Amino acid sequence: MDWIVKVGGSLFPEDAVNLSKALVGKSVMVICGGGELANLLRQYDERMDYSDTAAHKSAILCMDILGMLLADKIPGAEGVHSIDQAEKAIRDGKLPVFLPSQFLSREDPLEHSWRVTSDSLSLYIAHQLKAKLLIATDVDGIYDQKPSKNGAQLIRNISAKKLLDFNETSVDDFLAGLLLQYRSSCYVINGMHPERVLSIIEDKSNEDTKYTLIGGI
Repeated sequence: MDWIVKVGGSLFPEDAVNLSKALVGKSVMVICGGGELANLLRQYDERMDYSDTAAHKSAILCMDILGMLLADKIPGAEGVHSIDQAEKAIRDGKLPVFLPSQFLSREDPLEHSWRVTSDSLSLYIAHQLKAKLLIATDVDGIYDQKPSKNGAQLIRNISAKKLLDFNETSVDDFLAGLLLQYRSSCYVINGMHPERVLSIIEDKSNEDTKYTLIGGI
């Protein structure tokens, strides 16, 4: 497969479904974020102080749950637990939605903390598959300040090294360091506009396409 598209939990459910429908038949595997379920776990953790590993694995299970629900609403999608299943789904013209808990129970080298979310986990999986990563969220990309502020400017390209000390970002805190470690890059784009995502994965984007490219090379 050519691409991993991480569908942010902020897009769930309707926008996640609309985006994923547009990806059926492409050389793409979808990974769903944990969304509000994972946010609720954070609140529980703040109150109860669970172990890092329990919180980490529980958050990954949230990715499974939303992934199963996402695949259920998309004709031609299939929830998969392994890379072999994902590759077979693509050969069959289907969209694999990766349910990562089984895979990450065997291969889980990243730290267990809230710094590591579905963003970094998706990058790790993309790196293992030698696939490119696109992170679809509910904003156009990374801005120089909070997007809600007047005058906020979308950053078209930013280095992962600069992102390490960047205050305003729509990706997790661990991602920039991992991009540098893997000497990789990824796109951050608004998944509420499936045509933008398609323009990237089909190499048809132009100067008017809104996104941020984070470079770790």
